Amino acid sequence: MANWNDPQPGMGFGGSPRVQGYGDAALDAGLRRYMLSIYNYMTSGILLSGVVALLFVQSGMALATLTSPLRLLLAFAPLVFVMVMSFGINRLQTATLQLLFWAFCVTMGLSLSSILLIYTGPSVAATFFATAGAFAGLSLVGYTTKRNLSAMGGFMVMGLFGLLIAMVVNMFMHSGPLGLAISALGVLIFAGLTAWDTQRLKAMYYQTAGSPYADKTVIMGALTLYLDFINMFLFLLRFMGNQRR
Repeated sequence: MANWNDPQPGMGFGGSPRVQGYGDAALDAGLRRYMLSIYNYMTSGILLSGVVALLFVQSGMALATLTSPLRLLLAFAPLVFVMVMSFGINRLQTATLQLLFWAFCVTMGLSLSSILLIYTGPSVAATFFATAGAFAGLSLVGYTTKRNLSAMGGFMVMGLFGLLIAMVVNMFMHSGPLGLAISALGVLIFAGLTAWDTQRLKAMYYQTAGSPYADKTVIMGALTLYLDFINMFLFLLRFMGNQRR
């Protein structure tokens, strides 16, 4: 995972917060605007992905893509956008990051369209709202808790790498019980990451307030929470989703 948390030298991240000229009230109001901007970006991105997925299925192109080599391109295209944004954040302009974020959401919608062909609409909707409720609660915990979640976050990141290895292994084993265990761990890991990432983004506001890097942090923060939400949704769908006959 690219470390997009490190801004260019002189922007103040990692040292004392860049809050000169800000009073406590101004900081609190700025924090609320900052987090609201992140949630607005993330929510808009998820809705965009959902609309794109639905339109792609209704067009009949999703079913055709599912049986063609193009499915691999759709599967890996979102990862390319994430890597470009993460590794290029210090060189890219804010407007370019915004464009890449929306392009990422579109490609994610195309990639996720296959779940509408595999699972029934009501079960997908039920899982989505369950994920939304869990995400809101976990993000609120990360925002309000006074406990430092860094240790838990580090543990979750290590668990994420282990999860990826287990998923690769199960691609060859095709084990049903292992698949369910992976899904359960996936839900727990991304639940923890949601709380930790929210706390981390809150801390980053105080470290980048007033700097040119702040707007970029909003976009990358939205990308981070988007990925937490979507991955928790996909793993939870393994338990709550009803497959089409």
